[in-house]
Amino acid sequence: MDIIFTVDYTNNQIHGKFCGIDNRSFVAQRITNEERMLSTFAIRFYPWSAIFFSEESMCDTKNAFYDLDCHFSKLKSEIEPLLFDVTHMRDRIRLTERYLLNHIHASRNNTILMDAIAQILVKRGNVKIECLARDIHTSNRHLERIFHENIGISPKQLSSLVRYQYVWNDVLFRPGFQVLDAVGQYGYTDQSYLLRDFKRFHTMNMADARRHAMQHVAFLQEEIR
Repeated sequence: MDIIFTVDYTNNQIHGKFCGIDNRSFVAQRITNEERMLSTFAIRFYPWSAIFFSEESMCDTKNAFYDLDCHFSKLKSEIEPLLFDVTHMRDRIRLTERYLLNHIHASRNNTILMDAIAQILVKRGNVKIECLARDIHTSNRHLERIFHENIGISPKQLSSLVRYQYVWNDVLFRPGFQVLDAVGQYGYTDQSYLLRDFKRFHTMNMADARRHAMQHVAFLQEEIR
């Protein structure tokens, strides 16, 4: 989940948006505007952590964008006014981390949710929800409700996203990656299921996805510098 600030120095405006968790693919275009001086600053949360800083639940935030007032009005009022004067990235990170550390809603910590998240991550998304609910001593319905309240998606949807991310990481970085090895490792029923699942999230097959990603490495490294 992301909070994205766009600072428009030309018009003396700041626009803050909250982006809920996405389980649909999309392509982000790099937009240049020579007529306005713009700066973008964003905060990225693990999907289960955004709730600790929001005034609202995460219900119905999947694949949705909101004005920052809808879920993070206090953060908006504290951070936005500083972004005109604080222009260096390191300084923006420092002030944002300070705010977040001082405004954690510890009362929103849910042990059932955290136990479920831990198992999903340890098993790299290869979990059956019935088994997950049984292992953490709760019902399927209760687990579904907790996930929708705190993350905005079901435990099954989150598991699928986690599993996809691990597969994608292997495609990019594991030497000699083999699809059949990933089928067994990540609990897919067969190779065609894995390939369909990957394309559903990525809109292209693995070979094209890796080639596309590698073409943009130089651009990403330049952005980081």
